[in-house]
Amino acid sequence: MKCFASPSGCLLAVLMLSAQVFPAHADEVNDAVLDLQHKWATANYGTADAEKEAVFKSLVDSASALNDRYPLRAEPKIWEAIIRAGYAGAMGGVSSLFKAMPQMEQGRDLLLVAEKIDPLAMHGSIYTTLGSFYYMVPGGFVGFGDDDKALEYLNKAIALAPDDMDANYFMGDYWLEKKKYKKALPYFEKVIGLPDVADRPVYSKGRKAEAVEKLARVKKKLNIK
Repeated sequence: MKCFASPSGCLLAVLMLSAQVFPAHADEVNDAVLDLQHKWATANYGTADAEKEAVFKSLVDSASALNDRYPLRAEPKIWEAIIRAGYAGAMGGVSSLFKAMPQMEQGRDLLLVAEKIDPLAMHGSIYTTLGSFYYMVPGGFVGFGDDDKALEYLNKAIALAPDDMDANYFMGDYWLEKKKYKKALPYFEKVIGLPDVADRPVYSKGRKAEAVEKLARVKKKLNIK
């Protein structure tokens, strides 16, 4: 079973929806989503493996409640999807596949609804997250995984936000999964060289550390010191 990595850190805190469209709730939604991002980063990068499932379960409940409160906003749907992926990943192991897959399916469906509301929300993070889902989830009779769809979504994400940390990280990871090490190399290098994401230091440090580890694997395969 492929590992369900949470694509969530994936994503920038700057929201793209116009305050003129949502004048009453823009700041409240943005603040609530940023709070979810901080809690996701702590769960993903600062929580012991044995405790992650319970922490992510609680975060799923919080994200779902925010989405219910603002059903016409894309951002809560994006982050509920990301957090559900983290919850699936925290379950771990082949025996948990049938518990994890419904979380990934719900996450995918949330992202597709968010795309209809605002495809550019959060710098195109819908496409980054969908792309990561489609290459991480098994295909065939088990799940909805599809490498062609994954690459299509990841290319959209890079086109919309070429300097986005997650768009580059997951494109690099996609090529690493495919053992296309030369293609993966520049994306991981870019992640490491990008400035930290504003207001998200834990995420930025964690994502860059992952990129450093995967870049080392790529360089070893390419015999680069």
